[in-house]
Amino acid sequence: MDMEIDFKNYQLSHELRGHEDDVRGICVCGNAGIATSSRDKTVRYWVPDPTDKRKYESSKILLGHSSFVGPLAWVPPNPDFVEGAIVSGGMDTMVFVWNLSNGEKVQSLKGHHLQVTGLVLDDEDIVSCSVDCTLRRWRKGQPVENWEAHKSAIQAIIKLTSGELVTGSTDTTLKLWKGKTCLHTFAGHSDTVRGLAEMHGLGILSASHDGSIKLWALTGEVLMEMVGHASIVYSVDSHVSGLIVSGSEDCSAKIWKDGACVQSIEHPGCVWDVKFLENGDIVTACSDGAVRIWTAYQERIAEPADLDSYVSQLSQYKLSRKRVGGLKLEDLPGLEALQIPGTTDGQTKVIREGDNGVAYAWDLREQKWDKIGEVVDGPEDGMKLPVLDGFEYDYVFDVDIGDGEPIRKLPYNRSDNPYDTADKWLLKENLPLTYRQQIVEFILQNSGQGGVALDSSFRDPYTGANAYIPGGSSSMSVVSAKPTFKHIPKKGMLVFDVAQFDGILKKITEFHNSLLSDPVKKDLSLSELEISRLGAVIKILKDTSHYHTSRFADADIALLLKLLKSWPLAMIFPVIDILRMLVLHPDGATVLLKHVEDENDILMEMIKRVATNPPLPQNLLTGIRAVTNLFKNSPYHTWLQKHQSEILDAFSSCYSSPNKNLQLSYATMILNYAVLLIEKKDLQGQSQVLTAALEIAEAENIEVDSKFRALVAVGSLMLDGMVKRIALDFDVENVAKTAKASKEAKISEIGADIELLAKQK
Repeated sequence: MDMEIDFKNYQLSHELRGHEDDVRGICVCGNAGIATSSRDKTVRYWVPDPTDKRKYESSKILLGHSSFVGPLAWVPPNPDFVEGAIVSGGMDTMVFVWNLSNGEKVQSLKGHHLQVTGLVLDDEDIVSCSVDCTLRRWRKGQPVENWEAHKSAIQAIIKLTSGELVTGSTDTTLKLWKGKTCLHTFAGHSDTVRGLAEMHGLGILSASHDGSIKLWALTGEVLMEMVGHASIVYSVDSHVSGLIVSGSEDCSAKIWKDGACVQSIEHPGCVWDVKFLENGDIVTACSDGAVRIWTAYQERIAEPADLDSYVSQLSQYKLSRKRVGGLKLEDLPGLEALQIPGTTDGQTKVIREGDNGVAYAWDLREQKWDKIGEVVDGPEDGMKLPVLDGFEYDYVFDVDIGDGEPIRKLPYNRSDNPYDTADKWLLKENLPLTYRQQIVEFILQNSGQGGVALDSSFRDPYTGANAYIPGGSSSMSVVSAKPTFKHIPKKGMLVFDVAQFDGILKKITEFHNSLLSDPVKKDLSLSELEISRLGAVIKILKDTSHYHTSRFADADIALLLKLLKSWPLAMIFPVIDILRMLVLHPDGATVLLKHVEDENDILMEMIKRVATNPPLPQNLLTGIRAVTNLFKNSPYHTWLQKHQSEILDAFSSCYSSPNKNLQLSYATMILNYAVLLIEKKDLQGQSQVLTAALEIAEAENIEVDSKFRALVAVGSLMLDGMVKRIALDFDVENVAKTAKASKEAKISEIGADIELLAKQK
């Protein structure tokens, strides 16, 4: 149906409340309803309210994903699904199919290694895309085919009415597919392509992190570019009327007509997704947890009280983000800061007074602060001058002087003499004046004033010494404009090296006696020689002072492996615990490696046994700790890298366990994997570990040390530019913000590290 309409401003029609966190995705299910997905791990299905045509009411909550849910697709009613079905994809790498008749999960499609980012229906097939760079085709719950569609993360997929598929990627391109054949690659964006839509009869719309929306002809020609958003554009959609809507990190949904923005709808948070309803109304998904419907039709506009309520929400959100002089209002010093005298005539200071920032200037003659007036930020906070201790400067540099010293803040104005600035700063920070020339050179280099001739005359007011002479001795080895971090990168591996050997031997003896008394399992019990040999093994492991000289016989290892294979599943955890300590012994690790490298890989057999469904907590705990200790020995690194996916899959349930020891063990293994794969420069492996680490970081009821280790893994991995881009696509900034607000000091510190890294260009 074609609609020719004169543009009328959209207004709020209805708010759909129910999600407990960011709403990430929207799926319009014909006229039957709307499905939405969220960071709260749920999918909600909303149906029209029969008593009020403006409103929708919650019909079903679909529970099953273990992490945040993103893309959605609708299966129209058919003989298999009388009321239709919803397909959902999540950060947990899963694709689920839900029957809308009863809300039950009827298919679980496992195959992707990283977050699922897009879903489309292709006739009766489901096609999914992922950060793992692949497209996967599913038919009746079974995998049919998969292929690598881009060399970087795939962020979106759509199906055109003509039958082709289109994908958008972190590699900044779009690709047009017929089957597994790429017909065309569209290059033109300068950053990640995040959202796609078909513009009926014209071509393909793309939304990008570069802040633009482009309309492409199928030949690859850019027909139109829409620029107006101030940040990442996450989503785009079109209507048969010719209108286009886009959603952005800049907290707005923008409506476009003929390439021009005709309306910008403010939101109290990031707008993750936007969709048109058939009737021309717009649905938006916001980070404040609300789904909103907007209309241009008078009869569907919300009641005045609801409109006032929304204005109030916007006002409160803006107040919480209000910035003065480049800083949040709440970060400015209070009136007590005026008790500190200024240093130069006319020096300014910005003070927090109620809900405003007020500027004061220092009167040198009168020795007092004179009130200038209220400071009002312009539209671009990023253009404001940096502030330190309430004063504005052209620059505030982070200076790392090395030797474990904390980062120092160095303020500088371009009109100042850098020698004077360096001299005053060194005296203020109680640092040696021998650093002077390096500080001056640092200032000149980082303020773009290299090559300027300056007066370097100076006499130390305390010692009478002259200026530092270039070429003279100095112990200052590091001055860096790059931020340094408190907890990243992580170096070295963590291990579990404490064991209750007497308790281990006692438990093995107890299990041996149990087997001995069971006529059916008597043959599995130990001989006296084997009991003696186990005692000898534990004696060697206890004597850590002789690890450099003590040796194990092949028979010692063979006995442990025999028990791992033959003993009942519920009895193997003390044997695994011996293995955990054995791999920390130089000779023990070497002898065991022979059994790992042969065709009967005993370690993978053990991992598969302990992960048998349903897994026993004691087996998981000892198993994951044994694997974690392997990282200490470099000969095992190749094996750990080779089996990374299998190992992470086997232990993936551990982070959500109520057992705090299991959480910590899993987080430690993830952190060790991050360190290893950074060293190996394995980007694909790093991406998978990043996903696992973020799942821990975002999960609720996680023990503090576990969350901390996961966040350290995230931060360390992000030091690589490509992994950082993937992390930003995963909304790592929100993870960092949450961590930074923690009452736990080390969680807050690593959150600050990640936030700083995310903002770094």
